[in-house]
Amino acid sequence: MKLLFRILITAVLVLLLSKVMKGVVIDEFSTALTVAIVLGLLNFFVKPILVLFTLPVTIFTLGLFLLVINAIMIELCDYLIDGMRISSFWTAMLFSIILSLSQSLVYQITGDTK
Repeated sequence: MKLLFRILITAVLVLLLSKVMKGVVIDEFSTALTVAIVLGLLNFFVKPILVLFTLPVTIFTLGLFLLVINAIMIELCDYLIDGMRISSFWTAMLFSIILSLSQSLVYQITGDTK
């Protein structure tokens, strides 16, 4: 139940961010649900591998390179999902930062912790 709640929250936030941000287009709510699911799967399977391979760069940049990895995850979602369009890498980076912050805020408010 907790996983479904998190997916729904992420889908709603993705849809809201697409309405607010100029370079992000999400066609409909079902696309936002797909984005939430695919993003969760990418973060579970692909992101740890990228973090492992880029560990020296991440350490050298004091963790700031993780923002680039998050933007790459958003770009991968854009590539895999037809109804999602991101205009540039910088838009993907800003989108990932705002999505992460808003997810943290909503989870704090609802009391849903990891």
